Amino acid sequence: MKKSIRLLLFLPSIVLAGCASKSDLVLVSDDLNKLKTESETIKSQSAVSYADIQQVRDEIARQQGRVEEIAHNNEQMFGKFRFEDSLLVHKVDELDSRLFRIEQKLGLVSEKPGLEKPAQSAKDIQTQPVSPASTVMTDKSLLDDGIKKLSLNNAPGARGSFSLLIKNYPKSELVDDAQFYLAESYFNEKWYEKAVLEYQVVIAKYTKSNKRAVSLYKQGLAFELLGDAVNAKARFRDVVNIYPASAEAKLAKAKL
Repeated sequence: MKKSIRLLLFLPSIVLAGCASKSDLVLVSDDLNKLKTESETIKSQSAVSYADIQQVRDEIARQQGRVEEIAHNNEQMFGKFRFEDSLLVHKVDELDSRLFRIEQKLGLVSEKPGLEKPAQSAKDIQTQPVSPASTVMTDKSLLDDGIKKLSLNNAPGARGSFSLLIKNYPKSELVDDAQFYLAESYFNEKWYEKAVLEYQVVIAKYTKSNKRAVSLYKQGLAFELLGDAVNAKARFRDVVNIYPASAEAKLAKAKL
């Protein structure tokens, strides 16, 4: 009897314990479901993020391809410009040679390098003996003579001296200076088209010259005075990029 009573007393506890275990199982099951849901969400977000990353990578690859294409096109363009510069220099040299031959035929220059043929009248030729000695003009004397004539606004005479120096002393250290002042003579006369061509010879042919920076700048000014703003700005940018420490670079920046 007593045992039956004790069993009845413990029965609610056993039932409650069983109920508690089922409740715990339900909670654990709910937690597992939540974890599964969160895991699926994370996987979904990761897939989206990966897709975004891949899209960014594809865009970077496209941009790199575009940059390479632009670099290739620029290289071709600059190559074309260098080729055109060389053609221009060749044409200018050819014109100088033709001009020199014409001057020789007209008796304006001597046949021998460094000698100027003096102008004489027919009477002088008949009455005066020909002297074997003639005044030899060095490259320095020709340059100084041309600069002096240029300062006196005698542009044609100055060009004669500069052209003679270039023709007779092609390996002189002063030949690039002569070419620059030759261009200056046309610029001073406001013959800007011709000045552009002569400055171009300094730019393309005498790449180590200390007159190259000023030639780029003055060519830019000539383009500007001709109303060609595009080429003018291009030359001013060249001065700033290639010769940033030069005095001409400061002037070019003001123009830009």
